[in-house]
Amino acid sequence: MIALAYPKINIGLNVLRKREDGYHDLETLFYPVDAWKDELEITRSDAFQISVEGADWNPLDDLTAKAWRLLRDEYGIGPVSIRVKKGIPVGAGLGGGSSDCALALKMMDRLFELNLGTARLEQLAGRLGSDCAFFIRNIPQWGSGRGEILTPASIDLSGHEFRLAIPEGSHISTAEAYRGIHPHTPAIPLREALTLPVSQWEGRVINDFEKSVFPAHPEIQALKDRMYEDGALYASMTGSGSAVYGIFNKDR
Repeated sequence: MIALAYPKINIGLNVLRKREDGYHDLETLFYPVDAWKDELEITRSDAFQISVEGADWNPLDDLTAKAWRLLRDEYGIGPVSIRVKKGIPVGAGLGGGSSDCALALKMMDRLFELNLGTARLEQLAGRLGSDCAFFIRNIPQWGSGRGEILTPASIDLSGHEFRLAIPEGSHISTAEAYRGIHPHTPAIPLREALTLPVSQWEGRVINDFEKSVFPAHPEIQALKDRMYEDGALYASMTGSGSAVYGIFNKDR
């Protein structure tokens, strides 16, 4: 069984408050994009094995391996062989690992005929990572709480073109991005700001991580500025960086 995992972007990302459990409450719009992609192959096997091409971590720590262990513990599924070929840039705020995780859960659900259903798959994915559950449905969704509380969003940007880019050599850890964060309530709630035309989002639809990331990584700020110079209606860093996207009219 072979399938492709695709990334997401965050359209707006407001860090609202720090919680007693050490996490932060946030609000964002998760939006799927067809840019880079990872390739997953999962087959039944006599013993569990995994290979990850294009990453430098222990494959046994990969989220797809954790997904298999979770289904093994919960439903007693047998061993599998997993091959992950990374195409989604790592550490760029695009959710590649989370996308792989959700896809692996769905693939093994079919492979072992568990028939878990979307809601149960989302519950399982949410146990493996804050934004893993988003990729089960992979449709535009509001994310709140740690990002694991999801609500479908009736926002359609199919009439626009997305362009994504990453400054060479820039990798931002989540811990680094959070160090400069000052939680606050935005002047304009995100859901209200996103009812405006895309051309009016600049200055209203904010990724709070830009304030902490841009001073240390001016090349990311420069890439965002270049998107506007090239005619973007709106541009932003996604997640905690380092990827930047621009939303353009399709006729440009």
